[in-house]
Amino acid sequence: MTKRKWTSAWLTLLVTALVLSGCGAGNSAGGNNTAESPAPASSNSAAGGSKVLTIANATDIESFDPHNNNNTVSESVLVNVFDYLLKNDSQQKKVPGLATSWEQVNDTTWRFHLREGVTFHNGDPFTAADVKFTIERIAKDSALKQNSYFKNITEVKVVDDLTADIITDGPDPLLLNRLSKMGAGILPSKYITDSGIEAFLKQPVGTGPYKFSKWTKDDRVELVKNESYFDGEPKWDEVVFRAIPEASTRVSELLAGGIDIASGIPSTDVARVEEAENKQIVKAPIQRVLQLILRQTEGSPTADPKVREAIDLAIDKQGIVDSIAGGAGIVTRTSVTPGNFGADPSLYKQSLYDQAKAKELLKEAGYAEGTPELTISVSSQYKEYAEVVAAMLEQTGFKINLDVLEPSAFSERYSSKSFKEIFMIGIGNSLFDASNNYTRYLAEEAKGETDYNNPEVEKLLQQALVNMDPTSREKEYQQVQQILANDRPAVYLFQMEGIYGTDARVKFQPRSDEMFYAEEITPVN
Repeated sequence: MTKRKWTSAWLTLLVTALVLSGCGAGNSAGGNNTAESPAPASSNSAAGGSKVLTIANATDIESFDPHNNNNTVSESVLVNVFDYLLKNDSQQKKVPGLATSWEQVNDTTWRFHLREGVTFHNGDPFTAADVKFTIERIAKDSALKQNSYFKNITEVKVVDDLTADIITDGPDPLLLNRLSKMGAGILPSKYITDSGIEAFLKQPVGTGPYKFSKWTKDDRVELVKNESYFDGEPKWDEVVFRAIPEASTRVSELLAGGIDIASGIPSTDVARVEEAENKQIVKAPIQRVLQLILRQTEGSPTADPKVREAIDLAIDKQGIVDSIAGGAGIVTRTSVTPGNFGADPSLYKQSLYDQAKAKELLKEAGYAEGTPELTISVSSQYKEYAEVVAAMLEQTGFKINLDVLEPSAFSERYSSKSFKEIFMIGIGNSLFDASNNYTRYLAEEAKGETDYNNPEVEKLLQQALVNMDPTSREKEYQQVQQILANDRPAVYLFQMEGIYGTDARVKFQPRSDEMFYAEEITPVN
């Protein structure tokens, strides 16, 4: 039996075991997220004939502070409450939001013309003062999780009530990208100044199409329509986002009619959904790349480049895509996938797999007699992938301690940079630019997480952050990718595909940025 055939057979056995264990977990899950729990009525069954849209994610939001969240699920919910100055349409083109137009005044100044007649959910008028308060808050408070994306902004000048100038500390080719992502959600300056941020977090207020109603942490977020929304009356009376970590429970809720859209449908449940009456599967490529991020801190086994290369070569990434992901993924040696500025096609759809060479590399690294022991931390939503990766690494000669965390615990560990040798994570790209993927490898940002420090990469990344020439900037990021493919501060597994289960009551087309704009989801009568 050849190595590839042997691995495929082994993967099949492992997948079968995982499917069986997953089914058991789904049937016995307790708490408020089980299929038996009371669920809010879905779009066709709400009392009084109101239209309710219910969406289930694997994780909850971190908070209602759009400046202090660091995951895509949070943004996918909060985009319905907080508007940006400009936003991305489904084709990722910049379109007006709270700003109707904008222009570059000089190398460091952009002027934004604001929409007239907009009010916050509490009735306060939206003006340039709110833009100044919002952008300067996120730019100057280093404790906020989105600060690193905005800290190059030095000032916002109020020209008049409906005009604001945003000034950066140097040329910024990404300012418009930054202002159309999480962290740029506009806050009500008067409300927060008068009542304080804690009062705001208890009763958050934005300008978006939906207003805050209730948040039961780790269970659900409930929003109601903003009848005074500047872009017309919203389609839904209520939008509910439920946090259901167990994939099998999300599927059960979908089949039972408790939810309209379920994200993250496992490949093993696709047929089950498709065979159900009035249910369907919708798929779309997303920006997210599943990857292992490796610590290079002195004294860590993964500080040795031969150990990092052995990890890369030990993993049959295509086998994982074919078996665990059900073919819904594309192997890659870069996290900058097509559709993002700076992508390097030579590293896309590429994978290295050679377990024999991986074993030799471990011997060369000094592990001829011993076994390198590594801890892989992972959020429970990626548990099955981590189990397969761990098994492949152990087959090669590693000893793996698998540290599976609930999503909230993983998020806390991620923010505090307190993982051990390796953590597995799926990272998206809401900037649609290579910088989003590689800012973490700037020496200052890498401290405490990977401790990666390559002077050549540092120089290229710093240059690209201020380079206003797209042609040379693209080459800088492509050069960075080639170096990282050799240095391996991360081992990239595959670009993920979003798999959603939907009820026939709704018409839903997934976005590549994974946002759930409720106004883009249509009720079917």
